[in-house]
Amino acid sequence: MDQTREAAHPTTQHIFIDKESPSVWRALNGLGLKAREAADEAGISRALTELLNVRISQINGCAYCLNMHVADALKKGETTQRLAVLAAWRDTALFTEKERAALALAESITTLPDAHTRDREDGYARQHLNAAEYSAVSWLVITMNAFNRVSITSQHPVRREARDESEAR
Repeated sequence: MDQTREAAHPTTQHIFIDKESPSVWRALNGLGLKAREAADEAGISRALTELLNVRISQINGCAYCLNMHVADALKKGETTQRLAVLAAWRDTALFTEKERAALALAESITTLPDAHTRDREDGYARQHLNAAEYSAVSWLVITMNAFNRVSITSQHPVRREARDESEAR
């Protein structure tokens, strides 16, 4: 049997690794909660946390997490304008220095660029984030990357939301 063709056209359902190994999933969720606690203690707002979650999920291409965290960001007071330009945040004046530093650090941890670029982004982040903020942002990014990988690996579906009549027209 042609394994290449079989791999390209799977005939089985996706394996949701979070459901298959619930104790590992609970441990990851526990880490996520601890990272959020560290962010709260460091004074990182929930709005910034969601902004980071969206940007990390954009980079990783995680549709499930993007769907969830864009909605969460809007609930935390984020604007549609800032979410619309988030992928090009460096080209706008819509983000504060602290947000820009957190976004730079998030991108560096997520993409793991060359050492020179990492050093430059790290230096910029350290200019605008104290040690507690830097550490908290780092842990938020590390855990969000893990959540993205779980959803991408499991191919968690994004379900269509029910639309009200005004949207249907």
